[in-house]
Amino acid sequence: MHKIIFSVITILICFSACKMNELPEAQISRERVFNSEAGLKMYTNSFYNAFPNSTAIFTNSYYIAVNSVIKYFTANGFSPEESGGWSWTTLRNINYFIAHCTDESVSAEVRNNYIGIARFFRAYFYFDMMQRFGDLPWIDHPLDVDDQLLTAGRDSRVMIADKIKEDLDFAIANIKAAKDGSASTVTSTVAAALKSRVCLWEGTFRKYHTEAQLQSTADEWLQEAVSASQYVMNAGYSIYTADGPGKSYRKLFISQVPVASEVLYAVTFNGTLGVVHSGNRRWTSVTFGASPALTRSFVNTYLKLDGTPFTDDPGYKTMSFPDECKNRDMRLSQTIRTPGFTRITGGATVPTAPNYAYAITGYHTSKFTLDDTYYDNVDVCDNNIVVFRYAEVLLNYAEAKAELGTLTDDDWSKTIGALRSRAGITGGLNSKPTVTDTYLQTRFFPGISNPEILEIRRERAIELSFEGFSWPDICRWKVGELVTKDWDGIYIPQFEVPYDMNGDGTLDVCFTKDLNPVKVPGVYYLYVGQKLANGATNNTQIDDDGHSIVFMKDQLRTWNDKLYFYPIPAGDLVMNPKLGQNPGW
Repeated sequence: MHKIIFSVITILICFSACKMNELPEAQISRERVFNSEAGLKMYTNSFYNAFPNSTAIFTNSYYIAVNSVIKYFTANGFSPEESGGWSWTTLRNINYFIAHCTDESVSAEVRNNYIGIARFFRAYFYFDMMQRFGDLPWIDHPLDVDDQLLTAGRDSRVMIADKIKEDLDFAIANIKAAKDGSASTVTSTVAAALKSRVCLWEGTFRKYHTEAQLQSTADEWLQEAVSASQYVMNAGYSIYTADGPGKSYRKLFISQVPVASEVLYAVTFNGTLGVVHSGNRRWTSVTFGASPALTRSFVNTYLKLDGTPFTDDPGYKTMSFPDECKNRDMRLSQTIRTPGFTRITGGATVPTAPNYAYAITGYHTSKFTLDDTYYDNVDVCDNNIVVFRYAEVLLNYAEAKAELGTLTDDDWSKTIGALRSRAGITGGLNSKPTVTDTYLQTRFFPGISNPEILEIRRERAIELSFEGFSWPDICRWKVGELVTKDWDGIYIPQFEVPYDMNGDGTLDVCFTKDLNPVKVPGVYYLYVGQKLANGATNNTQIDDDGHSIVFMKDQLRTWNDKLYFYPIPAGDLVMNPKLGQNPGW
C-alpha cells in the first residue's frame, strides 16, 4: 500500500517542484493533499519507502564471512570514485511535506501528528547518512535551484546529532499513536526506539573515538539512551516466548504477520497481493547474493545452556560440527542449520543438512529462511522484515547503563537475563557478571576488561545477528581491526571420509584434498586443497591447525581508521568543492 501511494506523491512533487505552479491541476492537487487528514496520511505513507524492502545482509561485520572480496577492506581497494549514497531525494520529499503542512482547515494537533511522522523519517534519514559520512549539510526545507545551501559546506556531525535528537523529541511528543497492533506504522514508541538507538550510538562514539575530543559529553547521550529505552520499556512490549525456547526467536523473522508483542515496526508483505521479496534466495542460492555465513570464532561465543562459556570446555577446539551444536544457546539452532533442522519439500518435512556449496564456513544461515523450499524461487517470500523490536531496546538500555556504570542486577535480569531465558539458558540470568570471559576478550575486544560490557556485546551480536547492527557497532566502538580477522569455519576430524552432518542417517558431505576423488553417490564433495586444477589459489582451504576450514585466507583484509566514514563521492565533490573530503580519503 505504501508503495502505491508513493507513486502518487512522486507525481505531485514533480508538479509542485517544477516552475509550473500556474497549472491549476498542480495547485488543486496540493490543496487536496494538505487540507485534510486523509491527504496528510496519504503523503506521509510515501516516507515508509525509506525502510528496507528485503532481508538486510550486512557484509561489513566481524563475525560474518561472505563469498567475495570486500574491496572496502583491501589496501587501496576503494576510492571516492567508487563511493555512493550521497542522495538527498528522500529528504526533499520529507521537507516539502513539512513546509506545506500548514493548512489551518486541519487542526494543529492533527498536523503536528503527521509532521511528527515526517520528522521521525528525517531523523531516520540523517542518522543513516551521519553514520556513513560523518559531517553533513543540515537541510530543513525544500531547496530551490538558487538556494545557497546547494553550494554550501557541511555542518559538523555534532550539530547533526543534535538536530536528529530534536526531530525525534518532537516526534515522540506529537505522534498521537503510542502503539500499533499491526506493527506496521510509525508510533511515538517507534520514535523512542530510534532515539535509544541514535543516542547509544552517539554516546559510545564520543566515548571511544577520543580523537573527536567529545568524551565529556558522552554520558549525556548515554543517559538519553537510557531514558528513551525506558519510554519503550513502559509501553507494554515484551519478549516473545509463546513458542518455547526452541522456536520463539526464529518465529519473529519467518512470520508473515509481525509478532506485535515484541516487534514495534516491521515491513510487511503479502503473497496473495503479490507484495513479496526474494529473501529465501539470499540464504539458499549458491549463485545469488553474498552467501553470508557465521565464523567459527563467533559460533564459539554462544553460551552453553547452563550459562557458562562454551570455550571453557577443554575440548572445544576439536569438536565436530554435530557435537559443538549440542547443549548450546538455542538461538544457535534458530540462526543456522544444526542437527534436527528440517525443511518442507513437496509437502513433506525432510531433515536438511547445511548446504556446503552455499555455507562457505560450514555454518548455513536459517534465521530468515521460510521452511518450504517453494520460497527459494525468485520473489515469492512474504515474511515480515523487522526494523524495530523490543529486544534491541533492552540491549540499548543495558549497554548504556553499563557504560555509565549504573547497571544493576535488576537491570541485568530484565534485559540480558530475559533474552537468554528466551533462548533456553538457565544460569546467570538474575545477576550481572563479575568474571571476564578471556576468550571473548582476547578474540574480539582486547581493550575491554569490564565483564558487564563484554557480556552485553556478546549478547548484542548473538541476538541481533544479520540484522544490520554489526557494522555500526564496529564503528561506534572503534574496533575496526575486527574486520581483518580470519573467516574460520568448522572443524573437520578426518578428510576423505563422508559425514552425516545432521544425524538423519544419510551421508551429506566429504571434505577432500583430492581434485578428483572417487565419489559416493549423494554426497557433496568439498575440495579444501590449497590449489585448484588451473593453479589458482582455492578460496576454501584448511587452516594452520590442519583441520579447520578457513575461507579466503590468502586474500587479506586491511584496516585504516579512515574507513569509519565513507568518502564523499568524487562526482558530488566536483559539483560542490565546499563539501570537503573526509580525512584520509
